[in-house]
Parts: sequence; structure tokens; C-alpha cells
Amino acid sequence: MGKVKIKRKSTLIDMTAMSDVTVLLLTFFMLTSTFLQKEPVTVITPSSVSEIKVPTSNVAQVLVSPQGKVFMSLLGDADPENAEKWGSEPLRREVLKTAAADYEAKTGKKTGITSADLDKFAKNASFGVPLDKMHEFLLLETAKQDEFLGQTVDKPVIMGNLTPKDTGIPFKDIAYTDKDGNKLTTNEFQIWMRAIYNSSNDNIREAVQKGEGIAVKSDRGTKFETIHQVLDNLQTIKMNKFSVMTALKTEAD
Repeated sequence: MGKVKIKRKSTLIDMTAMSDVTVLLLTFFMLTSTFLQKEPVTVITPSSVSEIKVPTSNVAQVLVSPQGKVFMSLLGDADPENAEKWGSEPLRREVLKTAAADYEAKTGKKTGITSADLDKFAKNASFGVPLDKMHEFLLLETAKQDEFLGQTVDKPVIMGNLTPKDTGIPFKDIAYTDKDGNKLTTNEFQIWMRAIYNSSNDNIREAVQKGEGIAVKSDRGTKFETIHQVLDNLQTIKMNKFSVMTALKTEAD
């Protein structure tokens, strides 16, 4: 009896359906993921056992570098439907405009901030230069801005009239007289925080009142005096509720 030959079948597998599923999954993860904001400096936060998550919208984050420089980032509503009114860009634009006007009124100095500057600032995730240097800073290309803010002590960066001392939000006292003739003092950090709270964005104002709208992030090697200065300034302007960002403590810690 002859040997029975088994009919060979094609091993071709149609991958069209698998490709469709892969694209759908990739799209899903892209739309639901929260991307980390670009920060001017890298900090290693101290560890704690707290598992409370810091909000990723309607929050002002205060970043303190290991060298004691203070930067800020401002995030509005993450819902695309509310972006035009309550999103990050309109919030940043309004806050800079308000802060610059307040600074000019209290110091008598002009910041030179233009409408184009407001549009550029609206797209900046992080900031941290004196208000009277903001116009010159915003004239730089994005890569140059990042390089300037991220400079270190051993690698100082000078760009035009911008020098290393122009990095970080100043805490130097600004003396002024209010409408009632009272002599008072403030500083640029307080001016920024008041501008954020007094913005037309009701969502971030409510978040600040609840203690969810301000988050302080610092390196575990930052001096206590620097952190205390930030917290003390927040309390001075009656912003007594805020979060301190930490890393989750591990068994090794």
C-alpha cells in the first residue's frame, strides 16, 4: 500500500486584526496617560509612607532645587472641553499679566512684557526668573530657556544680560505703600501666588482653598532654611493649606 501524503496547508496568518487591536490599545494608553511635566532641575524627593497623590490639574507646583533656587509650574483644568476657559494656557497668560502689573505698581519699574510674551509664557510648563528679566528670558528659544534654567553651579550659563543670579524666583523684600498709606513689604514669590489665587479661574482658587492647589517639591538635600522660607511665605499670605511632595518609602528605607 502506498504512503499517504498529507496535504500541506498554508502557514500564512492574517495579522490585520492583530494590528488593529495594537493600534487601538496604543491610542487608548496615549489618551488616558498623564505625561510628566518638564522640570528645569532634577530633584530627589524625600521618602514617606503617604500614598496621597498630588493633583495633576488645577495646581501650582513650587519646585526647590538642591541649590535653593525656587521655580514654579502652573497647571489648569485638564479636561479638553474646558481648555479654552480653564486650561493651563489661559491661566498662565492671565497670571503673568496680573503679576507683572502688580510688580510694576509696587516697584515703579517696567517689565516690558508684551502680548507676544504672554503667548510664549502660556506654553511654558515651568518658570523661574525675576519679573524684570521675564521679557528677555521669553525672547530666548525654548532650548535656550531650558539650558538657562537648568544651569548648575559648576556650569554657569550667561545669555545676553541674563546671568546665573537671574535664575529662580526672588524672595527679596519689596517695600511699597498701599492705598491707605500703610507701609508694607512683599516679594515676587508672594506676587506670583496672589496672582494665581486672584485669577478668574474658579477651579484653581477652590483647589487652593481646599489645600489641593499648592504642592511644594524639593530635593531631600535642600537646606531646611530654604524650605522654611517657602512655607513661611505661603503662610504670610494666608495660604496655610498645601501639600509637600515625597517619594513612596520602600523597605530599604
